[in-house]
Formats: sequence, structure tokens, C-alpha cells
Amino acid sequence: MQKKIIWIFFQFIFITTVKAQVEPIDTDRPDQTESVFLVPDQWMQFEFGLAITHVTSEVSELLVPTLLSRYGISKKVELRLLTSYTSTSHLLIPTGTVYERGFTPVEIGTKVALLQPGHFLPQVSLIAQVGIPGLSSPKYKINKPSVALVLALQNELSENFALGYNLGAEWDGIDNSSPSYIYTLSPGLNFGKRWYGYIETFGSFRKHEAAQHNIDGGVAYYISNNSKIDFSSGFGVSPVSPDWYVSVGFSTRFKLK
Repeated sequence: MQKKIIWIFFQFIFITTVKAQVEPIDTDRPDQTESVFLVPDQWMQFEFGLAITHVTSEVSELLVPTLLSRYGISKKVELRLLTSYTSTSHLLIPTGTVYERGFTPVEIGTKVALLQPGHFLPQVSLIAQVGIPGLSSPKYKINKPSVALVLALQNELSENFALGYNLGAEWDGIDNSSPSYIYTLSPGLNFGKRWYGYIETFGSFRKHEAAQHNIDGGVAYYISNNSKIDFSSGFGVSPVSPDWYVSVGFSTRFKLK
């Protein structure tokens, strides 16, 4: 009887796995370029990340962790929930290091597929996210909803090589009088059976403020079709950009129905 139960269990796992076969997991991490691809319909996806950012010689920031939860409600729409816990250290002379810790505002949003690829046209999706005042720790409180609108685009240049890029605008919820305009450009390459790598330039600029420009790169390894790990690092190339950052992450998904 026990052997029969074990046999039935493994048959169930096998059938579920076969029915659930889809393209390998695609994530919005580790690069700054948001992917054009959506989570498949009725799938749940979690993207965990840890990051250390050396902003200046006096200021460092640790994300422990950040979590992007994504759920596909159809072939063209997904729901998104972003939560992050941050620890920021400030070196003050002569008093020493002061720490600020807490949750940044919870963000809810969606990604919508707008245009499928064809010949020279890119695939295009729209991402909209809103940070909610009151759903954060006091240290990171915002006065108004923060808003991010991003167009994600990608050109498939070959079977294993693609060019992803974003254009968007962000309102930080503290001073919404003018947005920060963002850009990213990220060539990516699949190599071997389970590896992916990229290099990237990204930045932002805002009225009456100096522009930020950065360069980064990273790799990801597919543990299976439904999970992967990643590593990335980058540095600033303009005076007001963070000095450098290092990040590691893990992403996984599963079908709910």
C-alpha cells in the first residue's frame, strides 16, 4: 500500500510538471531594465534580492531584502507587489555612524503587454506602479503616492541575443512637482544551456538637478525552468551617482491552477 501511494505521488508530480511546461522563467532582475515579458497566466512568481549600495564615503545602503511578487491574471496582464526593507548608515563626524532602518513604501502595480514583436518592431509592455503613503516605516514615509510609469521594449536580434531598453518617468511622493526621467539600455546574451549575461547603462535626470549615469553587468544561472539565481554589480559614472553596488538574488515561480 505504501509503495502504491508513493507511485501515485510521483505520477502526479510528473503529470503536473508536463502540463506546466512553459518557457524558462523571465525576471525583472538582476538588471535595472524591466523585462517586456509577463508572468504566464495563473502563475505566481517571486523575485528576492539582497543589495549593498555604497552611495558615498559617508553613506551606505543595504536592502535586506527586496521582494517583487508577480501574478499573471491573463496572457496580457500581470499584477505586481513590491516590498523592501532598507538599512541606511550615515557616517557623522565626530558623533559616529547613525543608522536608519525600516520598510520603504509598499508599491502595487501592473504590467500590460502592448505590442508583440514583428520584423523590425520591438516587443513593448507598459509598467505602472504606485507607492502607498502610510504603508512604510516612519523613516521612509512619503507625503503623496509615488508613481512610476515605464515603457519596456526589447528587440530579438538572434535566438540567443536581445536588446532590452526602458524609458519612463517617476514621481517620488515627496516632491511631485516634477518627475525624474529614467532610461536603461541592456544587451543580453544566453550562453551555454543555463547561463545568461548582460551589460547595461542606466540613469535618470530631473529638472534643476544633476543627471545620474551608471554602468553595470551581471550573470544568472537557471537552476530549472522555474527558478534561477543571479549576481550583479555596477558603478556610477557621474559625480552624483552612487559609487558602486553589489547584488545577489533568487527567483522562482509556480502554477496556481
